[in-house]
Amino acid sequence: MSHERFMREALYEAEKALQWGEVPIGAVVVFDGKVIARGHNLRETWKDPTAHAELIALREASRVLGGWRLNGCKLYVTLEPCPMCAGAILLSRVDEVIFGAKEPKFGAAGSIVNLLETDRFNHRPQLTSGILEEECGIILKEFFRERRRNKE
Repeated sequence: MSHERFMREALYEAEKALQWGEVPIGAVVVFDGKVIARGHNLRETWKDPTAHAELIALREASRVLGGWRLNGCKLYVTLEPCPMCAGAILLSRVDEVIFGAKEPKFGAAGSIVNLLETDRFNHRPQLTSGILEEECGIILKEFFRERRRNKE
């Protein structure tokens, strides 16, 4: 199974967020080689600061699997998780996190801090970064460029 294949699924979710006028971040949870859950940012739509793509996908995966422990799951997300999402990832026991673009302002998987690879917690998922990094970054850069243009 190719990381690129599943990251493209996450990018599809990011495109959905873009259609809603949301910051275009997408996530999918994979179990046994199949996408079992999807999420994209809905913070503005739901008026909820916790409506991040990762959290939405993790909640759906928990419903699908019938429990909060997501052992055996991989989370693909287009942008490096923030501290809130990294905490949820740790608590859900996801086996592996794969992300595309780095997040220099809030990144909690290596850019600012690395909550996912510290040995201070009782769970440490495998971490892979940079999958389709350019594509994941471009959609975000274009979104914010357009937003700035519309403010002028």
